[in-house]
Amino acid sequence: MKYKRILLKVSGGALSGKGDFGFDKESLDRITDEIIRASEAGVEIAVLIGGGNIFRGRTAEDWNIERAEADNIGMMATIINSLILRGALVSKGAHDLRVMTAIPMDTVAEPYIRLRAVHHLDKGKIVVFGGGIGQPYVTTDYASLQRAVEIRADVVLMAKQGTDGVYTDNPNTNPDAKRYKTVSYDEAIEKELKVVDQSAYILAKDYNMPMYIFDFNQKNSILDICEGRNIGTYLGRDCKTEMY
Repeated sequence: MKYKRILLKVSGGALSGKGDFGFDKESLDRITDEIIRASEAGVEIAVLIGGGNIFRGRTAEDWNIERAEADNIGMMATIINSLILRGALVSKGAHDLRVMTAIPMDTVAEPYIRLRAVHHLDKGKIVVFGGGIGQPYVTTDYASLQRAVEIRADVVLMAKQGTDGVYTDNPNTNPDAKRYKTVSYDEAIEKELKVVDQSAYILAKDYNMPMYIFDFNQKNSILDICEGRNIGTYLGRDCKTEMY
């Protein structure tokens, strides 16, 4: 196994499937099947989930809600998604898991304590992180990189909805956009490649945390990456640029 311990970042939109909001059972089934398959193969999995299927930044802008308040609402949305994901995983027999939240909610989840999270992963438990890092002005992209560093993950897997990697430009508006197979963090920062927040790129570079950005709709994608197959776009500190 190339990667033993992973941080899987799942966007909130992945839970809503083809809809703009809410939850889609087919999408949840696909996500949980991928997680369980990799866990049963021996991969130690932590999941950090977004909240875009419940509350999005543009909604806050439309309603003139200030950023700090909007981020607090978004963090609560990620906790709801964490509990939904736990329920879906348990329904399929994955009972050995924990939800840990950056905002204390002791009646429904454990508070996030770094060494306790590491201990759970050492014991083979799936760990789901809710509430980002508990602070406003920080995206879940950045939070996923911070948690990955804290739990000593080998890699961050950014499971995206509707995109299969990092492109030189928006492929929806530019038919000449090319998809990267590998790209360095320096180039991603310099060219302001938009799939992941710049702050996340910088943190990953500082701590030499490799990252894959891939389409979660591709079956067996988590296990394929962990076993060393190149899926989507790989980002690393010193890797050379290569296109598909």
